[in-house]
Order: sequence, then structure tokens, then C-alpha cells
Amino acid sequence: MEQPCPAWAPPLLAVQFLTRIPVPGTERLTAQQVAIGLVQAVGWFPLVGAGIGAVTAGVALAADSIWPALVAVLIALALEARLTGAFHEDAVADFCDAFGGGFTADDVRRIMKDSRIGSYGSLGLILALGLRAALTLAVIEGLAPLTAFLAIVAAATFGRLLVVVLMTLVAPAPQGTGLAKDVASGVGRSVLLVALATALPGMLGFAVLSPLSLLVGVLGAAVFIAWFRALLLRRIGGSTGDCLGFAAYAGQLILLLAATASI
Repeated sequence: MEQPCPAWAPPLLAVQFLTRIPVPGTERLTAQQVAIGLVQAVGWFPLVGAGIGAVTAGVALAADSIWPALVAVLIALALEARLTGAFHEDAVADFCDAFGGGFTADDVRRIMKDSRIGSYGSLGLILALGLRAALTLAVIEGLAPLTAFLAIVAAATFGRLLVVVLMTLVAPAPQGTGLAKDVASGVGRSVLLVALATALPGMLGFAVLSPLSLLVGVLGAAVFIAWFRALLLRRIGGSTGDCLGFAAYAGQLILLLAATASI
């Protein structure tokens, strides 16, 4: 008999999946409940992203009152990496290595599973992290504190929302493993609707203060998703966990680019 997943489990599983925060209670779930709950947990990814963004923004703005802005940004990003276990940064490096150095679909999948980082991964991670640091610095220096806080939170929320969008648009790649195979295959419109709802707390404030920036970010993300979907289908026939993590990071960069475009 199928065991229903408790209503409290998906949000906690989302926190457990995306962060290194200890989450009590989930150990009581059966394997079947965890499998069901993880699919439902995807809908809570944007809200967890908002929480992560709030920590990053709060630390950056607080540290900015003590140290130079660049130092404050680097401190905030370092603490965020500790909070998340550098989850998406690892995906960026693996994705760049695989798609930069792989020629066939098998090459791409093999490189993506390799824990070592090559030149493409190193360069991709340096550029992605550097761009994010520069954009966060521009947000802190160029926007009012409240707007800066909301922009960073919205970017973190938006990045996780793009993960859910990509799951609904791109099936798992053949021979794929991890999140894209075990969870994404069960994600449909109902989970996407939950994700849109849980994204509201993290994006509403920025939407009110900077509606044009948000619109530009959404349009930019639509172009990115269309290009990214075509790339994944052409190169490996679907998506993987590292591809989803790369999309999350790209989503943050897109919204931060939109937020700083008029500065």
C-alpha cells in the first residue's frame, strides 16, 4: 500500500536538499514517503532560495557597514557557500567541464560524473562566481539598502524557480542519475504551480519596487530557457542534476543583471 507523504515533509525535505541545515523529523519518513516528498519538495525550492538569499543579503549589507563593499560581498558569498555546501557552484563547474570538453553525449555524461575539475570547469566557475560578486557589489553600491536586499533575495528565489521550470520542460537525459532522473521525472504542472506560489514571498517586494527590472529579468530568462533547452536536447537528449544547478546559478545572474542594468 502506498504511504502518503505528510504535509509537513516537502518543505523540510526542500531545506534538507538545498542546504546543509540539520532538519529534524525527516528521519521518521519511510523510503517511499521520501521519494514522494522529494517530488513535492521541488515546489518549495523558490521559498528555500528566498531564505538563502535573505541570509546572503543580510550578511552583505551588515558587513558593508563595517568593511569595504567588496569585502562584505565576498564574506556573504563565502557564508552562503557554507550554508548550501556550494551546491550550485559545484554544478556550474561540472556543467562547464562536460559541455566544454565533451564531444559526444557519452563524453558529456562521463565528464559530468567525474568529481575532478578541469580547465573548462575552473574557468567557468571563476567567471560565474566573479560575475555574481561584481553584480552583488553593484547592487549594494548602486541601490538603496531595502531595494538591494530585495534584489538579492529575488535573484536567489528566481534561480530556484528556473530549476522547476526546466524540470517541467525538459525530460531527464537517457542514462542520467540523481535529481534529474529520480525527482524531475515526476515534476509536472501541479508542482510548478506550487513553485510559482512559493516564489511570491521572495519576489513580490522587488516586483513592487523595480517592476521593469523584474520584467527584463523574466524576458531574459525566457530566452535563456529556450536556448538552454535546445542545447540540452541536442547534446545529451535531456537534463541532469548538474544542468539544473547551472540553470539555478544562471537565473540568479540574469535577475542581478536586470537589477543593475540601469545603475
